Amino acid sequence: MRDILWVMLFAFVLSLILCAAAIPLLRRLGAGQNILHYVKEHANKKGTPTMGGLAFISAAAIAAVFFCLGGDKPFYVALAVGIGYLLVGFLDDMLKKHRGDNLGLRPYQKIFFQLAVAVIAGVYCCTEGLTVLRIPYTGRAFDIGWGMLPLGVFVFLATVNGVNLTDGLDGLAGAVSAVFFLFLGALVQIQGGGDVAMLSFALTGALFGYLIFNTSRASVFMGDTGSLSLGGFAASIALFSGNALVIPILGGAFVLSCISVILQVIYYKKTGKRIFLMAPIHHHFQEKGYAEAKISYTYAILTAAAGVTLLLPLV
Repeated sequence: MRDILWVMLFAFVLSLILCAAAIPLLRRLGAGQNILHYVKEHANKKGTPTMGGLAFISAAAIAAVFFCLGGDKPFYVALAVGIGYLLVGFLDDMLKKHRGDNLGLRPYQKIFFQLAVAVIAGVYCCTEGLTVLRIPYTGRAFDIGWGMLPLGVFVFLATVNGVNLTDGLDGLAGAVSAVFFLFLGALVQIQGGGDVAMLSFALTGALFGYLIFNTSRASVFMGDTGSLSLGGFAASIALFSGNALVIPILGGAFVLSCISVILQVIYYKKTGKRIFLMAPIHHHFQEKGYAEAKISYTYAILTAAAGVTLLLPLV
């Protein structure tokens, strides 16, 4: 328990320092956010430094490695996968900066890179025997063998893009992810899941440090650099610990973002009308007049409530 508190505190302080240092540096480099023209509520955010994910992911990685020197193999693979997705997001953000628009990587390019990392992680699971699938709330688990490969690829793509879509309001993806990793780490720790639990706690601390600068009105955004990396870490830790099925429960906010976009696109193509005022659905709530902070806090509280339901049967 003491190590958990120390890794979170260390990651938090380091994230504070790195984020504070990164903001003026990103401004000087011209790494400002390009705002979509149809999100009128965000017009005053144009030019806010982005790619803040570089700072808090670095803080989490340093803290985790410091407290897990000589850690187990899944820990280092999860770290490598998260950094792999960070590099994809960084490339996307850099292209946006270079072009001066909000396009970045083409959709097929982004999916290709995401898929490549997901397949590598899925093959790792299968070859290393990390193929157990725990059933939430039941205490049961099943070994699905190479069935983990297609499931793992799906989980990675869904989670990475879910976090990315949720990153649309000040503090939203950061707060939800911080709570997500806190409860995921606690769940894995109770199950005796190894060093990936410490990685999860390090991400929690680093995200809380980042939120000091990201709550409304944000001084820095995580960018795809941060959101894709967070999705990669979330999927890695869950899969490697046998908790893939926890993601739809604990990551309900990410699922909601994906589903709202899918429904909006399908319905619009069929009818020419929209289900929501804007998708993902957090923008719908914003269009309804709810403050960004209220939406972010509500999402985080609901994520915590889901986490409590997962832990209660185990304590």
